[in-house]
Amino acid sequence: MRADKWLWHARFFKTRGLATKVIAAGHLRVNSEKVGKPAHPIGPGDVLTFAQGHTIRVVKLLSLSNRRGPAPEAQALYEDLTPETPRPPPVAPRVDNRRPTKRDRRVLDRMRDRDPE
Repeated sequence: MRADKWLWHARFFKTRGLATKVIAAGHLRVNSEKVGKPAHPIGPGDVLTFAQGHTIRVVKLLSLSNRRGPAPEAQALYEDLTPETPRPPPVAPRVDNRRPTKRDRRVLDRMRDRDPE
């Protein structure tokens, strides 16, 4: 199966065009080898490494698919090997004489949730 088609079927990318752009830009590795063409053949047992947003995803193909189905069906196509990375601690909002913005309130809420009192 084509690499771009499988990434789209497994719901890593919203459109097949986005998957094609990532692969054509050289951001996909199949079994540690760089792939430059979206039509590169892949199959069960292959390990894919690619960038998705700000994270590097590592997945092992378990099976192929004939269609782009619902999320539970897509999650059965692969095993996620992505290493867990710790989230950076939230930054306290700026202190000046102004009301907190919505972003500031979210940061404060996250800080309060991490330190239960």
